[in-house]
Amino acid sequence: MKRKRITLKDIAKEFDVSIATVSKALNDSYEISIKTKTKIQEYAKVHNYKPSNSVPDNSSKKSIKTIGVIIPNMLNHFFTKVFVGIERVATQSGYNLITCISNESYEKEASAMELLKNSRLDGFILSIAEETQVKQRFSHLQNAINQGIPMVMMDRVTDKIECDKVIVNDEEGGYNATKYFIETGCKNIAIVSNIHRLSVGKLRLEGYKRALKEVNIPIDEALILKIDKFNDVDTLLKIVLGSRKVDAILCLEEDSAISTLKLVISKGYKVPEDISIIGFTNGVLPRYVTPTITTISQHSTYLGEVATKILIDKIENGNIEPSYTTKIIKTNLIERESTKASSKQY
Repeated sequence: MKRKRITLKDIAKEFDVSIATVSKALNDSYEISIKTKTKIQEYAKVHNYKPSNSVPDNSSKKSIKTIGVIIPNMLNHFFTKVFVGIERVATQSGYNLITCISNESYEKEASAMELLKNSRLDGFILSIAEETQVKQRFSHLQNAINQGIPMVMMDRVTDKIECDKVIVNDEEGGYNATKYFIETGCKNIAIVSNIHRLSVGKLRLEGYKRALKEVNIPIDEALILKIDKFNDVDTLLKIVLGSRKVDAILCLEEDSAISTLKLVISKGYKVPEDISIIGFTNGVLPRYVTPTITTISQHSTYLGEVATKILIDKIENGNIEPSYTTKIIKTNLIERESTKASSKQY
């Protein structure tokens, strides 16, 4: 039996507040206390509230064949390739795209979400901004879902929001890269991360630690280099290379891999004879530096394609009783000149 859809008036009656208060709470207004907003938003979520006056029910709404995309950074090769996959599937299915860049900002992400919601799009594809993950502020995402707008999160996701998700097996990627180093004779493995505050960076670090623990190599926190606005990669690498024996370095994204290779060579080390290097993201640069860099491929174009197919299926087949899926994309290691050869496949 189809349940009666609750209204603003029903929610207002439940909490003995005005309809205006409920509306403001659902739209995350600063005028409403956090405690009241949380109670109202959670109640609306549980009862599958969808505003009838702003976003029509999906069963009666005519699709405008347009998808909103919010990504953190278009200069990052990973997200560029993700967008290629999104655009390919969207075009094949007759959908247009409106794309916004959050530039890793919570405020920009929330503003973009509000702008796109008001454009009455069919659905969203989103990768969460770094600041959003750090602050753990997701009400703008929950509000969109409460309004019955289909959403697919990709790569950077949160378990605080129930929706479809497409993620890379980042823990596996970190594990396989570290395991590769160990199989080729490396024991003193450093890690360079400028994404340690992100879910993907934390997962890659977990994989690194798991591989070390399996072979009883102690985890040396001094070898885990966390890059931020106060600590640049060159300074931290010079310190660790001057104070520790290092025979391998795992870089958690493309730019840090290029910077690491450049500094290691400038310090007189041979790659891979003295120090092996592996980087994440199989972009253009690792293939054209000397020596070329072994990388963990996250299959970014495929990730974008999968996310778009899931969203379009949700849009076209309805979302009356939501059920969600999480698709996990496997990684693989692409061997190049910056590592010693291994007889095993990763």
